[in-house]
Amino acid sequence: MARPFRFALQQMDLTERDTVVAAARQAEALGYEELYSYDHLGAVDPFVPLVVAADSTSSLRVGPLVLNNELHHPALLARTVATADRLTGGRLVLGIGTGYAQAEHDALGIELRPPGARVERFGESLTALRSLLDTGAAELDGRHHRLRVTDLGVRPEQPRVPILVGGHGRRVIEAAAPVVDIFQFTGLTHAAADGTPQPSGFAVDDVAERARWLTEAAGDRDDQIERSILVQETHVGEGADAATERTAARIGAGRELVDETPFLLYGSVEQVVDKLGSLREALGVSHVVIREAEAFAPVVAALAGT
Repeated sequence: MARPFRFALQQMDLTERDTVVAAARQAEALGYEELYSYDHLGAVDPFVPLVVAADSTSSLRVGPLVLNNELHHPALLARTVATADRLTGGRLVLGIGTGYAQAEHDALGIELRPPGARVERFGESLTALRSLLDTGAAELDGRHHRLRVTDLGVRPEQPRVPILVGGHGRRVIEAAAPVVDIFQFTGLTHAAADGTPQPSGFAVDDVAERARWLTEAAGDRDDQIERSILVQETHVGEGADAATERTAARIGAGRELVDETPFLLYGSVEQVVDKLGSLREALGVSHVVIREAEAFAPVVAALAGT
């Protein structure tokens, strides 16, 4: 049975309190269930605005989308997550990924590990985080982490803090499958030289392949994992056809790919509603994260909870 649609907003302007409050209240009023931040050097802290957002709303869930695992120690991160969950009334979602931006690591003097080691460390971090958040303790003898935490000192309000993992590669999917609650398909690959995101995984067939990998890796857990998409751009209503043509030219893709990909939603309300319905049937995706709250609101009104 298909999961009902849930919609979330990734809010890109989180610098001022008034902006955060307004965005959070608008998102909740428009039917979005969650508001997400982001984690990049040169921007605000990914957690602090979320406490403000939750405090200014009644039920809106909040989370970082996604944390750069390379910049975090799992025990210290679990402490922050547990604290933030308590301060938001049990409304935190932990979004986390492997990290990719070479420039950020260079600025901090921190090595950006090669992809294989990065994913291996990521898997260890996920195992530790799940244990720390669920039980307050973790013991791990890994290649990258050696932990003997007997009492984290703070427990989240939720019995199980949801973990969202965003990624594209098979090893990321396999690392996430044993512990994740939401897996987010991004369609993004990263340039070998500097990690610059590239839309080379936007084709529906590529996402379908990742969906199969997730099913295989999850085994008996498959029905416990909500499938998500991070939509890069939306354009609902007048001008959608022109936006489609511009985007196809910009990314060097055919019109067919732009029309079919889950990561670009252009068209009338009816067209986008139909497209999301087809994507849910084909890929199992029901959790949709966008960045244009008001413009996309008619689609949310039509589909949320259905």
